[in-house]
Amino acid sequence: MFTEVIQPRFSETDALGHINNTVVAVWFEACRTPIFQIFTPELDLKRWPLIVASIAVDFKAQLHYGSEVEVRSWISRIGNSSFEVTQQAWQHGHCCAEGKAALVHFDYQLQKAKALSPALKAALEQHTL
Repeated sequence: MFTEVIQPRFSETDALGHINNTVVAVWFEACRTPIFQIFTPELDLKRWPLIVASIAVDFKAQLHYGSEVEVRSWISRIGNSSFEVTQQAWQHGHCCAEGKAALVHFDYQLQKAKALSPALKAALEQHTL
């Protein structure tokens, strides 16, 4: 599992005084960076091998400005050419949001999915729960 601590910014709040729902998806994307580095350690966009097939976020409680948020990320499914990342946002000891992102190993020249190599599968398996 990967963990990263986020300090919410004032600009991420909305008129109701809590973290805007669109912000959590952005935090989750930022916290997928260590997973991206499994495929492209230098994060070179010219050699980027992934696309996002779907994203879903379920909100369980409000997140607030002024207190750090811990984002936990792990691999929850590995397929032939795709995998799923599950992520949670925790604040004050409570899981406030949980999301899933389906990522596809992709060949941009051929414009189609590409099988995950045994080495990539093994690297992803190191981060499953």
